[in-house]
Parts: sequence; structure tokens; C-alpha cells
Amino acid sequence: MNPLSPYLNVDPRYLIQDTDEFILPTGANKTRGRFELAFFTIGGCCMTGAAFGAMNGLRLGLKETQSMAWTKPRNVQILNMVTRQGALWTNTLGSLALLYSAFGVIIEKTRGAEDDLNTVAAGTVTGMLYKCTGGLQGITRGGLAGLTLTSLYALYNNWEHMKGSLLQQSL
Repeated sequence: MNPLSPYLNVDPRYLIQDTDEFILPTGANKTRGRFELAFFTIGGCCMTGAAFGAMNGLRLGLKETQSMAWTKPRNVQILNMVTRQGALWTNTLGSLALLYSAFGVIIEKTRGAEDDLNTVAAGTVTGMLYKCTGGLQGITRGGLAGLTLTSLYALYNNWEHMKGSLLQQSL
């Protein structure tokens, strides 16, 4: 029973993890449900929107203030653009994620199943509702955009399973 290093007085037996990392209540699933993942989805989309908006604001700010010298007014203009674009994109992506998560939970509870049909349906309805102010054409475009994006996600998420199924069918 040698320690890992002469400088660390650690018994290596404590580092072996042969049990589960988390303590789960009796009867609980080891995977997270759609409702638990909603918080991660919304927060992740807000942070992504803030980062993308800030980068877009920096690009726009530098583009619009090209003719100005590097002085405080130029810096303020750039910072204003970064803040404005960051807030805009955060609000947009956060709203979409909230709608998508809410529809996903509602559809899952209504159907009583956890599958990719819930994902595609939630994405389609989210796109339709988000673009409903654009009339019937906007609803159609939003629904198609949501359907396309969530279908691609479902396809990517199940690629290994589908590849294995196609391989078995060809044999």
C-alpha cells in the first residue's frame, strides 16, 4: 500500500470508484427526464445566445466605427453594440428554448412516452408559435424550420442505432 507520491499521503484504495457516483432515490431512473433537461436546455441556450450576440455585436461595432479614431466614444459605441446584440440573442434563444422545453414536457406527459417523436413535435410546434405573428406563411416557415432542425437532431442522436439496423438488414 504505497501512496501515489511521497508528497501526498493518500491511500490509492480511496480513488477506485466501483460504485455509482450519485445516490438516487428508490425507484428513480438513472437518466434525467425531459423536465430536468429543460433547465439545462434553457440555460445553455441563454449562454450561447449571449456569447454569439456579444461576438456579433463586436463585429458590428467594429464595422460601424471604422472611420472613428480609437477614443472613448468609439469604445462606448462598441460596448453598446455588444450589450444590445448580446441581450437580443439571449432573449431570442432563451425564448425558443423555453417554448421548446415546455412543449416537450407537455407532449411527453400527454403521450406517456419518451421518444424522438416528442422532440420533433415540440420543435415543430415551437417554430409555429414563435413565427405565428407572420401569418399563415410565417407559421408554415417556422414549423418547417423547427421540423427540419429537430429531425436533424433526432437523426444525429440515433445515428449509431440506425447504422446498426441498416447493417443487420443488409445481411
